[in-house]
Amino acid sequence: MKTLAFLLTLLLPAAAVAQQPPATGYAPVHGLKMYYEVHGSGEPVVLLHGAFMTITNNWTGWIGELSKTRKVIAVELQGHGRTVDIARDITAENLADDVAALLDYLKIPRADVLGYSMGGAVAMQCAIRHPNKVRKVVVISATLRRSGAVKEGQDALATLTAEVFKGSPIETEYKKLNPKPDDFPRFVKRLLAMDSKGHDITPDQLKASAAPMFFIHGDSDGVRLEHVAEMFRLKGGGIHGDIKPLPASRLAILPATTHVTLMERMPVIVPMVNDFLDAKQPKP
Repeated sequence: MKTLAFLLTLLLPAAAVAQQPPATGYAPVHGLKMYYEVHGSGEPVVLLHGAFMTITNNWTGWIGELSKTRKVIAVELQGHGRTVDIARDITAENLADDVAALLDYLKIPRADVLGYSMGGAVAMQCAIRHPNKVRKVVVISATLRRSGAVKEGQDALATLTAEVFKGSPIETEYKKLNPKPDDFPRFVKRLLAMDSKGHDITPDQLKASAAPMFFIHGDSDGVRLEHVAEMFRLKGGGIHGDIKPLPASRLAILPATTHVTLMERMPVIVPMVNDFLDAKQPKP
């Protein structure tokens, strides 16, 4: 478990990369005061961080690159970073509803959504629950259901405690940013409860969602390759592209890449994301 904690700390930044100070604020959504930042200008894309993460330690470098051509809305979800927890279950569905309410608050009728890990599951729920607000979705290393993860990952999460993070940059950043710094152990328990309960996305729900999706995985990222293929097939993948029209959704599997080191592959991933978001949707 110490190894897992060490790997998670690798996501933390060496330095912030933002060319202009962002517009920041707290959106009143569903009883939360949800922290957000807006960088750049152009077509909007919402960034959703992974579990235990914040804007700072999930998106180092990413915001600077994406905001060169887009309006980037980065958020801190319930209980994370500067967004104080409330007496409500932390579920992907609830978090997706918060994102939709944030778009209303910012008067943004429709946006692309990019999520990593837990944020990827939330991004898919955004497309399922709020189809009129979501144009395209980028899902980085997420699953439809708990069984999509390899067994070692499931076992590791089952034994994770706040003690594992003691003295780590993740704990330090939580205590630095969160208005209730002493709540970190409770926060960890809350997120583990979210994982153990599970709020699965069914194959029918994903297949019926209208938004094209770009699934991005590492070849060793803890998600079963069979599950990755299942998600892509549900969104039209698995065809012979020289015989049939290419699907609107896409898949990328990066070599020698883990769940944690996916975030270090930003120079490779961001150009692919921009190409996907800029592409015209193929005609049916």
